Amino acid sequence: MYTTNPNAPKARMRAVNLVRSGKGVRQVARYYGTSPGTISKWCRKATLLNQHQVIPTESSRPHHFPSKVPESIEDAIVSKRLGQYPRCGAVIQRELENEGILTSISTVNRVLDRAGLLKKKSKWKRWWKNTPRPLPENPGDLVELDTIHFRPFWYRNDPTTWYIYTGIDVNTRTGFVEVVEHISPGPSLNFARNIQTQAQFKINCFQTDNGQEFGRYFTLNIGTRHRKIRKRKPNDNAHVEKFNRTLQDECINKARFNTIQELNQCLREYMIHYNNQRLHMGINLITPAQKLQLQMA
Repeated sequence: MYTTNPNAPKARMRAVNLVRSGKGVRQVARYYGTSPGTISKWCRKATLLNQHQVIPTESSRPHHFPSKVPESIEDAIVSKRLGQYPRCGAVIQRELENEGILTSISTVNRVLDRAGLLKKKSKWKRWWKNTPRPLPENPGDLVELDTIHFRPFWYRNDPTTWYIYTGIDVNTRTGFVEVVEHISPGPSLNFARNIQTQAQFKINCFQTDNGQEFGRYFTLNIGTRHRKIRKRKPNDNAHVEKFNRTLQDECINKARFNTIQELNQCLREYMIHYNNQRLHMGINLITPAQKLQLQMA
């Protein structure tokens, strides 16, 4: 009776109709491949239904739950999740244990799931397979990209935000910067193409985080390999993250500008210093330009 076949209710009623037409119970049971007792039960159920109705499939849910979680514990779990500082199931289980209420983490999660208090993974979210990280043995083997969300200090009551695209070649530490008003896969693609044009070496791989500005459109049109970092692993992009901090400390926080054009000009002047004069500890205290000359020699 607990089948998931959607045609089973109609088949049961057809078996009952065969019995009502004069066929024997055992004959119908052999025809349907079931026991005579099952056919008899269907006939008894059919007497409670109208002639044209079907015999529905009953639920397999038991009538008694000997290990059911007491309602008091369920209420305690839900109340802690809905409190002022909601926490995960493991923390809720430990808090209840400290209060003398013994339960398991799986029980807590089941109660939260039934109450609709667990975050479900979206079935529409694409699965992204991480590819091996290339070794930056040569210029252009790995260029890390990122964005800085920057709000000018004079826009205190205005939600205006500027976005700074940043990129760095891991081998030579050559940096690239550009400021835009909006971020999306289109501007991201333009920034990557500008890097390919400005760089004195071929770009073999761009590495980005999982932001929407580096989505499918960017991947399909970049013209070279695009690698995304692992989920919740920002250290995979450590070089460009450090580059972002350097830009903010040495340029953005000290410069004076009122428009995007002025900020872009400040960053261009700073990048000349960064790539040609600033010594980098990561490349043995030489400049990116000197490192590039050594690699090209």
